[in-house]
Amino acid sequence: MASPSRRLQTKPVITCFKSVLLIYTFIFWITGVIFLATCRASAWMLKLYAMFLTLVFLVELVAAIVGFVFRHEIKNSFKNNYEKALKQYNSTGDYRSHAVDKIQNTLHCCGVTDYRDWTDTNYYSEKGFPKSCCKLEDCTPQRDADKVNNEGCFIKVMTIIESEMGVVAGISFGVACFQLIGIFLAYCLSRAITNNQYEIV
Repeated sequence: MASPSRRLQTKPVITCFKSVLLIYTFIFWITGVIFLATCRASAWMLKLYAMFLTLVFLVELVAAIVGFVFRHEIKNSFKNNYEKALKQYNSTGDYRSHAVDKIQNTLHCCGVTDYRDWTDTNYYSEKGFPKSCCKLEDCTPQRDADKVNNEGCFIKVMTIIESEMGVVAGISFGVACFQLIGIFLAYCLSRAITNNQYEIV
């Protein structure tokens, strides 16, 4: 289970994800209501809307299944990219080096699996450990392993992602339920309009 400090560090990310999903759901429902209001007398337009919702739902379902099936490949890809970023790390402020510093500062970690990963890099040969590995702020670790965090960043990142997966899954399930309700209501309304037209004829 993630510690309170780690939860506080990932709270902005999860809150942002929740906000995006809520905005997406709100916009989706607003457009659906407008569409139903303008096409409430057209059965085929309602069926078209139901087909569109079904297509979106299937795309999301396929994306979720692919993400679950290839979750280990995603982990390996992240690990390989992080190792590559360490190899190419420099102090000039390129985006990869900045990302490494940000992760190490935020999660209080060093290296991929542990701090010893830095010993195989060109940066370590020239300057030692980067400042983002420090246990304390504004330290100059150089090659002093006692001044840097021992735990690797890969394990910490994966632990945080897995601990928050239940929240992400719950939100995604709620959005999917809204879509299924929309599909069902659009289909029922189109059937009602069709039956009403037959009765009039």
